[in-house]
Amino acid sequence: MSKILIIDDEKEIADLLKDSLERKGNTVLTAYNGKEGIEKAKEMPDLIVLDIMMPDIDGYEVCRKIRDTVICPIVFLSAKQSEMDRIKGFALGGDDYVVKPFSLKELLARIDAHLRREKRAILLNEEGKRALLNFKNITIDLKSREVMVKGNPIGLTKKEFDVLELLSLHPGQVFSKEQIYEKVWGFDAEGDTTTVTEHIKNIRAKIENLDPDTEYIKTVWGIGYKWEKVL
Repeated sequence: MSKILIIDDEKEIADLLKDSLERKGNTVLTAYNGKEGIEKAKEMPDLIVLDIMMPDIDGYEVCRKIRDTVICPIVFLSAKQSEMDRIKGFALGGDDYVVKPFSLKELLARIDAHLRREKRAILLNEEGKRALLNFKNITIDLKSREVMVKGNPIGLTKKEFDVLELLSLHPGQVFSKEQIYEKVWGFDAEGDTTTVTEHIKNIRAKIENLDPDTEYIKTVWGIGYKWEKVL
């Protein structure tokens, strides 16, 4: 089945969820504080359940520290119920936000849904590494750096592919223009974030030429861009 990491300082909640997930055949890792959670995230779980309100390092900071290397779905757990708290969680790379107290059955159903979606979207190569990403009418071959839309190849420049790769490897995560520029062009590059805008525009145009009815790259006004989880 799947490897799931639970990061929650409330041991009773973590253990209850662990028992429930293990009964479904999953392998479950637990961490009872943020620091331990960051270390165990290096084991590359298939999904992370992450509490926000923890005493040492809160869940937001844990997410921020691991999101560049951990590409699996992250489900936030929190007693915080405000819209701004949820938006912050999604902006940092969270895939779902469940408010405490929660229904155990609903949380398990959400976890199953995220795992199914992830397995549908990803094909692996012989070494068990990500090779193909599938999103509705797009297939992205990370090894050959080719992109097919409805079975037809589209020509992307190196930087255009780098931008598309960054976004599509983190579906649902919002990246600011500054983050995209730093990750793709580097800190020392001579240019500015208008370059990102132009590259996004070019990528969209090439995709929309073959698939005009699906929005893959969404503008998050005031923040940046994200790759939509379309299947």
